[in-house]
Amino acid sequence: MDPVSVPAVAVESPSIINMITGSGFVVQSVLILLILLSVWSWAITIAKAIQFRRAQEFSKQFSQVFWDSRNFSRIDESSRRLIGSPLATVFSSGYRELLQTVQEAKGRSVQLPSDVESDLGTVERALRRAELEEAHRLEKGITFLASVASAAPFIGLFGTVWGIMNAFQGLAFAKNTTIQAVAPGISEALIATAVGLAAAIPSAIAFNYFTAGMRKFRQSMDSFSEEFLNIARRHLVK
Repeated sequence: MDPVSVPAVAVESPSIINMITGSGFVVQSVLILLILLSVWSWAITIAKAIQFRRAQEFSKQFSQVFWDSRNFSRIDESSRRLIGSPLATVFSSGYRELLQTVQEAKGRSVQLPSDVESDLGTVERALRRAELEEAHRLEKGITFLASVASAAPFIGLFGTVWGIMNAFQGLAFAKNTTIQAVAPGISEALIATAVGLAAAIPSAIAFNYFTAGMRKFRQSMDSFSEEFLNIARRHLVK
């Protein structure tokens, strides 16, 4: 008579969803917070990527118009349709201040060299003010990415430590103090660290990318302001 074969029972490993739902209140709260931070950081990353790409394309078009023409009146017409460019915004601010300065200069009976430098100082302040406003507009949201990149791993680590503490605390009430008794609790707790890293790594990469882009935008605005002042000086000397 053949021996009766006993079918092997496959032990189903718990899924990530089951581990999350089976974790404690503190770990679940940490996971929800990390997921919200991750979603918000991705939303900022996508929005800033679109904004930076649009600013780069419009700035390239504006630079081509500016260097080819160097006629402020024609450039002003082009800058109105390229308002997404930081250079176009800086030009508009400087050009309005220059027009007002030229009108005031025509009202003076005598034009002194010191008046030219004073007028240029007014135009330069308008340019620098526009640069600062554009930098703040482009930098909006980038600080949040840096905060998520630095804080998310520690938030996840807190959830992991709390979960491991609860897992080992459960050993006091367990009959069998084996690794099987604490393994599920530890695996559930480690999810918090994984989610924290998943939120922090993309945020850190995006922050570094946008920081490098901001540095290029600042350099281009500084270079443009210097060239604008050189052209404005010739307008005021006439």
